[in-house]
Amino acid sequence: MITVAARSPWSAVVPRGKVLDIVDLEGNQAVDFLVYDAADTAHRYSAANTITAQRNIFLTTGSVLRSNEDKPLMTVVDDTCGRHDTIGGACSKESNTLRYGHHTRHQHACVENFLAEGAKWGLGKRDLVSNVNWYMNVPVEQDGMLGIVDGISAPGLRVSLRAEVDALVLISNCPQINNPCNGFNPTPIGVDIREIRDGR
Repeated sequence: MITVAARSPWSAVVPRGKVLDIVDLEGNQAVDFLVYDAADTAHRYSAANTITAQRNIFLTTGSVLRSNEDKPLMTVVDDTCGRHDTIGGACSKESNTLRYGHHTRHQHACVENFLAEGAKWGLGKRDLVSNVNWYMNVPVEQDGMLGIVDGISAPGLRVSLRAEVDALVLISNCPQINNPCNGFNPTPIGVDIREIRDGR
């Protein structure tokens, strides 16, 4: 297993049929995530198609991450946390400034992680789309309001995704310190690419 340091990005191609494990090593750590078809990165994760197909804004075991062409990219084959966010988005220098004040603009954020890591694969800002936030707790209230609140994860919890294509994955181990998505204390995560075992 590879350890991705707190606040850091990571990327890899997960070959079709193999499984990517993402482990919340210390608990309450949000993991921002994008996925593309490695053979043609114009085919990339679509939050709208994923939510529409499963009729649910949260991801868990059985959820299929679908592309903008409505094709399966990855399937959640195991999830020991129970619920993950599709609508909270990625923090950026601009959103930090808007939400928390101009004094936070200098702080590193997920968009910057995605841009730095995506550049290794020829991706730029126009290739960034709405992302998945593994382990992030974004409840939707009866009145439609949503918030970013304390996580529901714990040390050692894992989400496992089977690649349905050769999948290019970008991860930002979220550096946010101004809201509770990381318990105000970003921590490392573990990632592993492996063969499937017992269907998971």
